[in-house]
Amino acid sequence: MKAPHHTLFQSFVMAGFESSCHRRKDRRRLDVLCSTRHDELAESDYRALQSLGISTVRDGLRWHLIERAPRQYDWSSFIPMLHAARRTGTEVIWDLCHYGWPDDIDVFQPEFVDRFRAFAGSFARLMRDEGAAAPFVCPVNEINFLAWNGGEVGHINPWEKTRADDLKRQLVRAAIAATEAVLDVLPAARIAHCEPAIHIFPRNPAEGPAVAAYVEAQYQAWDMIGGYLWPELGGKPEYLDLIGVNFYPINEWLHHGRPVFPGDPLYKPFSEILGKIHERYNRPVFVAETGIEGEKRVEWMSFISDEVRTALSSGVPVQGLCWYPILDYPGWDDDRHCSNGVLSYADAAGHRKWDAGLRDEILRQQALFEPLMHPQLAAQTG
Repeated sequence: MKAPHHTLFQSFVMAGFESSCHRRKDRRRLDVLCSTRHDELAESDYRALQSLGISTVRDGLRWHLIERAPRQYDWSSFIPMLHAARRTGTEVIWDLCHYGWPDDIDVFQPEFVDRFRAFAGSFARLMRDEGAAAPFVCPVNEINFLAWNGGEVGHINPWEKTRADDLKRQLVRAAIAATEAVLDVLPAARIAHCEPAIHIFPRNPAEGPAVAAYVEAQYQAWDMIGGYLWPELGGKPEYLDLIGVNFYPINEWLHHGRPVFPGDPLYKPFSEILGKIHERYNRPVFVAETGIEGEKRVEWMSFISDEVRTALSSGVPVQGLCWYPILDYPGWDDDRHCSNGVLSYADAAGHRKWDAGLRDEILRQQALFEPLMHPQLAAQTG
């Protein structure tokens, strides 16, 4: 296996905390950081993960809690998490907008971009004042998915069914504005743009052109941010810094048909998907989200890790692999217990139980990826 010249993150295997705070179809706002109690238990959660060798995580801010009035910021929901990360030596990739925004903003109006730029700039000044000169920041999580889910099927805010393209362009404008605002204050910050990777297979040759266009659309947010598509939005190549690739078992399917899972003759190897994304943009890539619910967690962690090693062996500079979400959480639509994590719901005393199988698999994968973090050790052990 070829080891990268360097890795960007403290730990190759990373963990993600579900940070969704959108309003769902019935207009109820979710706050998964609160419902999992991670907002109050951040320090103990970070320490638990460090026992697995995980010292890099994805976590989030809740814009709707911080900006309760226009351009007036209350950071009390965020600072305890920031300090918990500092006390534990945890490196965080902070999401600024994870599907939700303050209720008084119309996402389609110019004010949305202006307010998000101001919010990101205030965040950057806070980080500077807290001594964080080079944080990792994801401005808008999953622009493509949010545009589809909120602009085409109306499942979450803004509950539209004919405005996916409008919503995507507006979210890109906001992501660019936030990128500029952060870099103006913290020029050493690293900006990650995290989007789903998919692959679709036509059922017959006649579907080929439509399917090819659908597959190509997965790159639109990255292309816009980089200024390669719709350059009038303000994108620039330098704004496309780190490519976060989100990939789950359901991310490949037959057009208008069934999912295509590993082992199916049609299945496109994830290692090839990573390679194509890197070839397209020539940027560092990392697996920003991957996971599965239930008893297949160990199997999926093993599979996706093998795919990452295959990509690395072919020269793709994959920087990390993030299991997402790392905590069990209540389902968006029905509050059911989703057993995706390595750690369970917290009990009354704040204690969480391990999923022993996934815990042990993460430890095994950390050991296998360790030479990538410390190439000198690989050379010594030859």
